[in-house]
Amino acid sequence: MTENQAQTKAKLIAETRRRFEAEYLTDKSDKYDPRDVERLQQDDNWVESYLIWRHNVVDETLKMLDESFQWRKDFAVNDLNESSISRRLLEIGGIYLHGYDKEGNKLFWIKVKYHVKDNKTALDKKKLTAFWLERYAKRESGKPLTVMFDLSETGLNNIDMDFVRFIINCFKVYYPKYLSKLVIFDMPWIMNAAFKLVKTWLGPEATSLLKFTTKNEVQEYVSVEYLPPHMGGTDPFKYSYPPLVDDDFQTPLCENGPVASEDEASSKEDIESDGKETLETISNEEPSAPVKKISPTEQQSSKAEENEKVDSKIKAFKKPLSVFKGHLLHISPAEELYFGTAESGEKKTLIVLTNVTKNIVAFKVRTTAPEKYRVKPSNSSCEPGASVDIVVSPHGGLTVSAQDRFLIMAAEMEQPSGTSPAELTQFWKEVPRNKVMEHRLRCHIIESSKPTTLPLKDGALNMADKTWEDICLQLNRLLENSRRLQDQVQRCIWFQQLLLTLTMLSLAFVISFFYLLYS
Repeated sequence: MTENQAQTKAKLIAETRRRFEAEYLTDKSDKYDPRDVERLQQDDNWVESYLIWRHNVVDETLKMLDESFQWRKDFAVNDLNESSISRRLLEIGGIYLHGYDKEGNKLFWIKVKYHVKDNKTALDKKKLTAFWLERYAKRESGKPLTVMFDLSETGLNNIDMDFVRFIINCFKVYYPKYLSKLVIFDMPWIMNAAFKLVKTWLGPEATSLLKFTTKNEVQEYVSVEYLPPHMGGTDPFKYSYPPLVDDDFQTPLCENGPVASEDEASSKEDIESDGKETLETISNEEPSAPVKKISPTEQQSSKAEENEKVDSKIKAFKKPLSVFKGHLLHISPAEELYFGTAESGEKKTLIVLTNVTKNIVAFKVRTTAPEKYRVKPSNSSCEPGASVDIVVSPHGGLTVSAQDRFLIMAAEMEQPSGTSPAELTQFWKEVPRNKVMEHRLRCHIIESSKPTTLPLKDGALNMADKTWEDICLQLNRLLENSRRLQDQVQRCIWFQQLLLTLTMLSLAFVISFFYLLYS
């Protein structure tokens, strides 16, 4: 984003807040939840999501905020929890979050066969939908969802257009910018007319997000590992309640198995090397040497050499520029970890944490695919005003996937306490959940270096020289290939000319022959 764009965005957000307070709060302050009003004044991303959905037209944005805030208070969205939802609906499993599409967006499943139009349960079904969407929005702010409308084994008695319209309104008004696409699977022909009406509700701009699929087509959007068998997938997941599914948000847990709480081997290495604020190597590239007693002088020189080795390894990485500004830590990159391929030579990536508090901040890193990655350090602390570099690398030859996620958890250590691995483990057991800051990162694979990153200054020249050499080699190869191609073209032209000449001579010979024959 350019400086002008950032300034324009800031002005629009400020104008929206000012006008909402002046034009709406004076007359309708009792119609809104004070928590939503407070969030509007503090959360720029939330205001921006409404502005974007209304094409930065402030008048339209204010109307949308008014409608959305009134709905949120009527449904008591901020207070929705498991106890406020019908247990029967939770047990049925007609609506839940599970898995990711090929772009890394969370899947929001709606099993239509479990929905029968019934005025008695209509409100409960809407509250269940709002519960899941609010739960997701609080933990994955601004990250879109893919809605999976599973219409297999459905009929006329499952058509509830009021409920469908409510879901559409959720993404058009109440949760703007959260809809990635709406995948309709195995729609019976008898419902064609009904979903033509859905298109009109979505509007012309959002109609492109509607994807009608069959068993052969649904895999264009979701890989088989997150599709159930009746969709041609291999996902063994079976819905059950309790507990709530998709607890990777809380623990977090991976839907294919639990996220490792700690890598035991890594913990041992952290104890030995005191990895609190120093970057360690990602894998055991060299066998460990036998332990021997050394003098304090030798120990200091050894530590200095080790730090130099660490620094040299850090220089090979590129510092990310985008920053998420949390109240405890600034985290860079803000949203995505960029992994290169084996060909690009940059398979590892870097996370930078900066402590913005006056106390020590403990942090730990979690992933939905613990068998794939090595993280160093994964459980440590950061001094006030200091920064910590965390190296993440694929492990054991496994490939990075867009479905993989990383969770950064941080908590302020207000009381004086130690920061050894054992003391940190005890701290995490005792810290209240409302004191923990969480931030999630997606994975992204690139063929070459991310353009929005800056190389570390000491390694910049070497990287530039290497890149220039590669370019020169490529240019030489292209020139050589072009010469060969030019030679081949010349030969073809010469052969065509020869063939044309022979044809003309043959034709002249035939004409002369017949002329002499009949003269």
